[in-house]
Amino acid sequence: MKGNTSSSKTLKPLPTDTWPFDFPHPFIISGPCSAESEEQVVQTAIELAKSGRVHLLRAGIWKPRTRPNSFEGIGEPALEWLMNAKEESGLPVCTEVANAFHVEKCLEAGVDVLWIGARTTVNPFSVQEIADSLRGVDIPVMVKNPINPDLQLWIGALERLQLSGINKLAAIHRGFSSYSEKKYRNQPMWEIPIALMTQHPNLPVICDPSHIAGKRELLFEVAQRAMDMGMHGLMIESHPNPDKALSDRAQQVKPPALIELLDQICIRNGDELPEAGLGELQLLREHIDHIDHEILRLFGQRMEAAKQIGEFKKENNMMVLQLSRWKEIVQSRTTWAQDFELSDNFMEKYLEQLHKESIRVQTRVMNDHAENSTDEVLW
Repeated sequence: MKGNTSSSKTLKPLPTDTWPFDFPHPFIISGPCSAESEEQVVQTAIELAKSGRVHLLRAGIWKPRTRPNSFEGIGEPALEWLMNAKEESGLPVCTEVANAFHVEKCLEAGVDVLWIGARTTVNPFSVQEIADSLRGVDIPVMVKNPINPDLQLWIGALERLQLSGINKLAAIHRGFSSYSEKKYRNQPMWEIPIALMTQHPNLPVICDPSHIAGKRELLFEVAQRAMDMGMHGLMIESHPNPDKALSDRAQQVKPPALIELLDQICIRNGDELPEAGLGELQLLREHIDHIDHEILRLFGQRMEAAKQIGEFKKENNMMVLQLSRWKEIVQSRTTWAQDFELSDNFMEKYLEQLHKESIRVQTRVMNDHAENSTDEVLW
């Protein structure tokens, strides 16, 4: 995974009040995956607007599809439908752009907000083309994460837009592609959007449960998790008749079902803490601090033991990497972890980093001047 957390030197703090309309919490974006007909888009917009819960209407005009000969959107004619939906409902509208032509047509039509999709974010050339076409234009732009888990590529797309003068920016977390069969259509990998939020706390980050879940029955749990993580809003696809949608029908819901879903979500307080509970929380945090200090002390002891093992291997002309011993450690530690209710995903990442650091320590002992020489070979 390339989702490292190194700080960006270009992207400046981005205040949420630069948006042209209110940014309440949570900020809700909804509408059909694809604009299929004027009636469909307008009907959806009116139903969403009646609820008073949706702040921005979305609809795909151009649809990037994996295979040819599938529905790739209506294209330019659907922009008129989107603008009619805005007039009928009063909702501002947004759509996806993937090149300068899309941008030009959206600006001509009067679209309020643009977003860059995951398949475009992954290509810096395409993002730069969009950024150049927006130079001197005052319009909000939302950037979905790239399909592969690369935090720096995501930040880079935001930087390209900002360097072109776009300061009304938001990020959309829509999950990451995976080759293996998983519960979700796209893996949330929450640690990556959390890293983005940590580096740029003023940047609005909106979760797209529709593309993460891929199934309407999983939307609630993803949306609730996003709110628990402190994300600023949700983008959830809605359609008057999802089962007959021309794209992504399994992940869309009817507008009334969307409102029911939103009603079920528990919105947590941000950093506001109840005064009565501050003392208890402080004690719990101090307890965590003590445990973390003890864990680090034990890590230090473990690496000292690894160093001694390295010295033994050097004296006895043994290789650093002992696969049979490592397999034994993985098996035993994974079993032990079950007693403490630690997830398999956590243990996999923990053991990977533990082994890497142990190899680094032993390699340094074996050959001091090549401290990190085997890292790339072994990992």
